[in-house]
Amino acid sequence: MKIVNTEQALFSLEEALNLIAPKIPHKKLIEIRNEILDGTDKLFTHPLQGQEEPFLEHLGLGHRRLVVSHYKIIYRIIGEYIFITDIFDSRHNPEKMRG
Repeated sequence: MKIVNTEQALFSLEEALNLIAPKIPHKKLIEIRNEILDGTDKLFTHPLQGQEEPFLEHLGLGHRRLVVSHYKIIYRIIGEYIFITDIFDSRHNPEKMRG
């Protein structure tokens, strides 16, 4: 399996971190970022470990989620690739995820 971070996922991660950056020390911010990115590494060995994401079911594309701290790592499996499509702060209204 190969993990691919989409531009949207990287943008969402940056946006989420920018929101909390003024409230926490820089070292903690880096720890949170690394925790989220390290979470995707678990998908190499167990790509189906994430639950199906009900808020994206209507798309019919098989989106799954892996929860790390307050963040949902949204991904899809296509062949030998795991596409990370979004990083979503689960403290926000999940309706925003529907797009």
